[in-house]
Amino acid sequence: MHHLIPLLVAVPLLGAALLVATGRLLPRIAAEITGFVVSGGTAALAVLLLLDSAPPMVEWVGGWLPVDGESVGILVVGDGPALGMAALASLLTLAALAYSWRYFDEPPSGRTGSFTALMLVFQGAMCGFAVAGDLFNAFVLFELMSVVAYALTGYRIDEAKAVQGALTFGVVNSLGAYALLMGIALLYARTGELAMAKIGRGLDAAAGPGGPDALVLASFVLVLTGLLVKAAAVPFHFWLPDAHAVAPTPVCMLLSGVMVELGAYGVWRVYGTVFAGPGGIPAADLTRALVTLGALTAATGAVMCWYQRHIKRLLAYSTVAHTGLFLVGLGILTPEGDDGVALYLLGHAGVKAALFACAGNLLDRFGSVDEHALHGRARPLRATAVLFAVGALALAGLPPFGTALGKAVTEEAVGGPLTVVYVAASAITAGAVLRVTARVFLGLGPRPEDAEYETSGSDEEPETPGLLRRIPDIMTTVPAVLLAAALAVGVLPGLGALVARSVNEAGSGGAHVSVHWTAHGVLLGVASTALAAALAGLAVTRPRWVAAPDWAAPLRRLQSGHVGDYVAWLLMGATVLGALALPGVLDS
Repeated sequence: MHHLIPLLVAVPLLGAALLVATGRLLPRIAAEITGFVVSGGTAALAVLLLLDSAPPMVEWVGGWLPVDGESVGILVVGDGPALGMAALASLLTLAALAYSWRYFDEPPSGRTGSFTALMLVFQGAMCGFAVAGDLFNAFVLFELMSVVAYALTGYRIDEAKAVQGALTFGVVNSLGAYALLMGIALLYARTGELAMAKIGRGLDAAAGPGGPDALVLASFVLVLTGLLVKAAAVPFHFWLPDAHAVAPTPVCMLLSGVMVELGAYGVWRVYGTVFAGPGGIPAADLTRALVTLGALTAATGAVMCWYQRHIKRLLAYSTVAHTGLFLVGLGILTPEGDDGVALYLLGHAGVKAALFACAGNLLDRFGSVDEHALHGRARPLRATAVLFAVGALALAGLPPFGTALGKAVTEEAVGGPLTVVYVAASAITAGAVLRVTARVFLGLGPRPEDAEYETSGSDEEPETPGLLRRIPDIMTTVPAVLLAAALAVGVLPGLGALVARSVNEAGSGGAHVSVHWTAHGVLLGVASTALAAALAGLAVTRPRWVAAPDWAAPLRRLQSGHVGDYVAWLLMGATVLGALALPGVLDS
């Protein structure tokens, strides 16, 4: 079976090439069916390989096997987390293609299938990054993913704001890519290796009695900067809301559903394989860096989410907040934390993709994603209203959703004050989504007053040829299936234990951890949900009580839209990351 792993990349890329080559000849329906079959076949292959991933599989692409321990071949790794992320990326791409089935504006003549082809390249690149066993090819595939994401974000090139959002996305992420590449170059200079496991062994072998030196610290900071930009951790996050505000809905489903999560996965994979040994970065320093940035990311994302009226930006900031929670869970460096984050990530992917799909329904029905302008106008969209409310409850961590199980396991692992961060961030972000549900779909409370600094989301162009009179069944079926999948993560017997075993075999030396519902976790999930409902109720009935305070204005001004500001924050973030990791290196 290990010989089939490279097909996770090759099949979607070949399918995209076929669509590009025949785009001028195929009718639209044929192009979309082709894309759906290719994406679905890749998803089926990923799931099949995942079910057969014990023990972990290793493959040298093209048969370029090592000779005397050295090879110029491309290494791919098929363990549980790698194939799990590839399966997640493939299934979400399939869901996004199903959601967009024939509803987009008719593509220009000669470009039939271009959107589908870009989505397939996106899928292939995500799968490739997930299974990459060497840093350089992981970089190449992640940047292929990013380049396609830029194009997809600015797909509606006739709109100036779409081009601006894609440009911001491209500039900030390209700088992150340069940082990642420079970090890889430093590691290659020290070890002469590119395979992650061999780099780790090389660093350990080269480590002196004083432990890691400045070169190792510099490579660590540069590599993690590149990955944290992709993960949209504060202060590298500014590109994400701008991109989500203008990207087509199916693209938002992938950006928040899996691309950001791949950044967090990359942090886990690279540290555990490259920097976790005696020649790398001490565990205490990694914990300090990730927990600090994670808590800051969760708090900033939650506050900014609460004060948004542009629904897609609101959902984007909730992604930032939950990314912070992922980083905190990974940063404590325990098997329980890793297992909880894996389950949390799986549930969050389905929930967030479903919520963006519901936001797309509003956009195509009313030409707006402005919470204020849509006040009470979406009452006829009952199915979308139910899905939006259920998504909010899942985001809050209401049992038995997979988000609740993952959050509960992670909360128990982090313990202490950090539990408050999990409850508060999930409650605030879910409360904002529940507030939108109450105002937009139910028309509850007075119409809120417009506020300074907020992007409105009014007068948006629909992604359909015109405003829809009726939401097609496929556009409500897809988010319903995604939410059902998020629920299944929490209720399927044995799934949590299976995920934990796969994660621990890959990253925790085969540690045996019991993953199950606990009374403590259920109570915290119910508490965060009740808090979310209370916040939403307060916002709806007493809007002035929760108006943005003066202290929040500077935080909201930071999302300026000026790419130069975002670049400055990226540089500051890299400096802060280095400062957080420096004490251990100095001590050694």
